[in-house]
Amino acid sequence: MRQGILSAAIGLAMLMHLQQAQAQDAAEPEQAQAQAQNAEASARKPTQLESVTVTARKREETLQDVPIAVSAFTASALFEQNVQNLGDLQGKVPSLQVYAARGSNTTLTAYIRGIGQADPTWGFDPAVGVYLDDVYLARPQGALLDVFDVSRIEVLRGPQGSLYGKNTIGGAIKYVSNPLPKTTQGSVEASIGTHGEQGIKASLGGASDDGVWRARVAAASMHNDGYGDNLTYDSRNGNKNTNAARATLGFFPSDEFSIELALDGMHDNSNPRGAKMLKANRFYPSYRPLDSDYDTRSGMPQVNHSELEGAALTFKWIANADWSFKSITAYRSSETRSNIDFDTLPQKIGDAGGSYSDHQFSQELQANFDSGGSVHGVLGLFYFNGAAGGINRSTFLGSPPYTLLGLSQFAVSSGKVDTRSVAAYADFSWDIDPDWSLDVGLRFTDETKRALILNYAYADPAFQRPIAELANFTGSNSSRNVSPKVSLSWRANDRINLYASYNTGFHSGGYNIRANCAVIPSSCRPIDDEKVQSYELGSKMSFFDDRLMINTSVFHNDYSNIQLSVFTSYTLPGGSTGFFGDYTNAGKGYIQGLEQEFAWKPSEHWTLSGNLAYLRTKYSEYLSGGVDIADSQRFTNAPRWSGGLSLEGQYPLARGGSLGGRINYSYQTKIYPETTLSPLIAQRAYGLWNAGVIWRINEPWTLSLQGSNLADKSYRTTGYNVAALDIVTGFYGAPRTVTLSARYEF
Repeated sequence: MRQGILSAAIGLAMLMHLQQAQAQDAAEPEQAQAQAQNAEASARKPTQLESVTVTARKREETLQDVPIAVSAFTASALFEQNVQNLGDLQGKVPSLQVYAARGSNTTLTAYIRGIGQADPTWGFDPAVGVYLDDVYLARPQGALLDVFDVSRIEVLRGPQGSLYGKNTIGGAIKYVSNPLPKTTQGSVEASIGTHGEQGIKASLGGASDDGVWRARVAAASMHNDGYGDNLTYDSRNGNKNTNAARATLGFFPSDEFSIELALDGMHDNSNPRGAKMLKANRFYPSYRPLDSDYDTRSGMPQVNHSELEGAALTFKWIANADWSFKSITAYRSSETRSNIDFDTLPQKIGDAGGSYSDHQFSQELQANFDSGGSVHGVLGLFYFNGAAGGINRSTFLGSPPYTLLGLSQFAVSSGKVDTRSVAAYADFSWDIDPDWSLDVGLRFTDETKRALILNYAYADPAFQRPIAELANFTGSNSSRNVSPKVSLSWRANDRINLYASYNTGFHSGGYNIRANCAVIPSSCRPIDDEKVQSYELGSKMSFFDDRLMINTSVFHNDYSNIQLSVFTSYTLPGGSTGFFGDYTNAGKGYIQGLEQEFAWKPSEHWTLSGNLAYLRTKYSEYLSGGVDIADSQRFTNAPRWSGGLSLEGQYPLARGGSLGGRINYSYQTKIYPETTLSPLIAQRAYGLWNAGVIWRINEPWTLSLQGSNLADKSYRTTGYNVAALDIVTGFYGAPRTVTLSARYEF
């Protein structure tokens, strides 16, 4: 299979080279236009930093002009910094925590400024929105996108309620694919590395002679052997086996009108990542924790399969000099099957197997106004209709001697959640004078969630004989939200922009799909929307003829109706105990912070860049069993200090091409990855060293040698603490990895 992929990639490179030669004569007009478009870049001095264009406000602006805390990475920056998937942005963006969810390779967990959602089960929505070419990805499964054929990635920090709507109270991550080309172009990249790393990324794009029809296809096949063994099955844990592809066809009959149809898909057939037992379990005390961070003794079959498909149809129309319109119609679906062995042992202390599926349809209409005067902005309508559901089968103490003692428990959680959401929004800027600008935005959202929850206890491990009804109900919960935004910016001079803003957002509520109405009736009540009000002061500064950039933001967030996924234990009248996964509004709190990004180019060949973040988080109310325990609680995934520093150099070679290198260090203080605040799972302060060397051999060829976690630091990203079953396990980040890649571009 892998040899076939490699052979196909080599053949594709040869075909693309032939097509390039055939299209060369027909490409002269397009080349002239491209040269005109690159005039600004050519005029930039070698000692100046690159200017980056973003669409954070759904219109094109430079990074230094937009009054929003946003980090942006161009395609070249992503390649040079070895960003292979969204998880590699960790340490490169202030206040961002992003990693693979527990046992998965492609399910996303993302927190920005201490706000996020770590439970990927259906019915629970992420709190950091992920967008693929302006299409909202409602589910975290498969959202840890591999980076290939990308134009840029933007990370918007803080609530984005007015423009991006629900479930962006932490922020938003925007993945922007390469645009459709007017001439034949493409690339092939092959990589090998430690831990059996093998990968192919390829893209090919072109257009008809008149440029009316344009197309682009891109594919990626990424594989490795994982980092540990399942000693019970003699198989690998977390071996990556992911294939993804995108194809786009465009119709451009004029400069004013275009239609693009984009298709994408992803297939993840990886094994689950292994968790490390952090303490011996009292039910089977003879099993001691293993030395390896990645080995397990799991008795469950290795299942962790995800499939995603998506389609988007985009219309763009420039009606006149003042107005332009855009329509995005999208459909997405996914299916996931996974086994979770909470205890990591051959015995069935806590084993769960589940399958999930979701479907979503969305429609967005945008109208952009810019007459060249003092007022410009965007109006929009958004419609979303989605359904997510599945079934979980859980076994607790399902091995001898507990089966013989009658202490085993078997449970099934199943159902679905349907979501319908309608929103209208507007965001306009008024340039009061050449120095002052006022930006006002507003979004109204009307959302309804309908749930069917069917949870039962069973008497047998085959789940054939139900003995108790835990939950059997349908519910409907509607909410309306108005999210305003106000921002005032002042251009102190050509080098300094200052802004003050007030932003709001909400994270939709719903129902707990693991509810146990029989024991905890409150678990079957609707979960309220959580809300954030954010106050921010920021500056964007450039000095020394654009050789030094410093962006700073200071913010205070008021956070209410905080949603938390927790394990709730209970004792029945007969004295037996149990637990279930609960989802509740814990209370309220606040988040204060300081963020800074900088880049300095002291000479033509050297660049020093970095970021720093400070977070102070505190619960002002945290209700547990009717008791306020705020003083003893901590926010998860919110280190007090975090940051990164990178030094890059690039020198031309006498015979053509260039040789470049980078060294990077990222650091963060102590972090609590999960809500029980287990000291065994909590990760102490740590830092990671990364480095790379890139040799550009003239124009078409590039060789890259990249190393991550070079000091082979052991660190946890998340874990499970199930007190009722005495389970404490931790999932660890990747060990030292080294990758060599070769890329051919044309």
